[in-house]
Amino acid sequence: MAKIDKFLKAVREYKGSDLHLLAGVVPKIRIHGQLQPLDMPPISNKKCTQLLLEILSDTQKQRFLKKYDIDFAYQVPGVARFRVNFFMQRQGIGGVFRIIPTEIKRLTELGIPTVAERFAELKSGLVLVTGPTGSGKSTTLAALVDYINRNYSKHIITIEDPIEFVHMNKKSVITQRELWHDTNTFADALRAASREDPDVVLVGEMRDLETISLAISLAETGLLVFATLHTNHAAKTVDRMIDVFPTEQQPQIRTMLSFSLKGVLSQLLIPCKDLKGRIPVCEILFSTSGLHNIIREGRTEKIASVIEGGRGMGMQRMDDSIIAACKQDLVDIREAYIKAVEKQRFAMLLKQAGIEHY
Repeated sequence: MAKIDKFLKAVREYKGSDLHLLAGVVPKIRIHGQLQPLDMPPISNKKCTQLLLEILSDTQKQRFLKKYDIDFAYQVPGVARFRVNFFMQRQGIGGVFRIIPTEIKRLTELGIPTVAERFAELKSGLVLVTGPTGSGKSTTLAALVDYINRNYSKHIITIEDPIEFVHMNKKSVITQRELWHDTNTFADALRAASREDPDVVLVGEMRDLETISLAISLAETGLLVFATLHTNHAAKTVDRMIDVFPTEQQPQIRTMLSFSLKGVLSQLLIPCKDLKGRIPVCEILFSTSGLHNIIREGRTEKIASVIEGGRGMGMQRMDDSIIAACKQDLVDIREAYIKAVEKQRFAMLLKQAGIEHY
């Protein structure tokens, strides 16, 4: 057993989500969104290096020593699987381990509106699950993939860095590919995917213009493509997709995206009022004829109106979702205000709902 495993067991025992192990710092575990120090002294760079490098293969060590940064997955038998990042920092080496639940939960268990299952029922198009780091994007995507796996006979290809949730074949056949192990880049894997008879492709992260362009192109060819971005709401997501491209290409990309984009699910996690967990709040956008025109004409500020008008279809704005959590007394108003997208509008919503603003 690797020496680091005892720290990772502690993450599970404390019901934490992350372990932070940095040279010169007391090890800390993130519990319900807050970093809590372990009862021990700061760890030296020598000790930290021994703990971390012990679990790397020779190939991984070479890559880390060359780039000073590496992502991979690590499993402690009988405990959990972890997504890991090693890096160099001012005082030496550092590592962050994020726990990956062994059980893939359904959307209802995660607190995501069941209307989001419509994304998994699509035949083709691009669906984006967005939010900041640590907002549960990977967990939601795993639930959507599992929904397809349980209900349809399809070939699903996931391209991840690293592979997080491990899917067992149910009705579908699932091919999971990991960067640096099964492919060199997201772009390489996406180009190859078109020749692998897929029905669904999941792109773990769209990091550059080439990956975004290929994802849009695959969606146009009739595949259902899921991908993630680090944006907080639907309008910003569309802007981010388009702004990546050079100015002269943007009109063409707007046209392509207007037809291929089938929906956006943006989510955040807010600490519960009792500090015993976090709950998701989300913005949901489905494709409509009006949305096509808005994207093509570059009027993304109108997307909020599309969502307002689509409430009957299950669409909802982020701030409305946060207000709903406040009405149920699930979250603290101060935390809710911090997460709100439009602060002034959110304050008005609080007043309309009869909730005392701080």
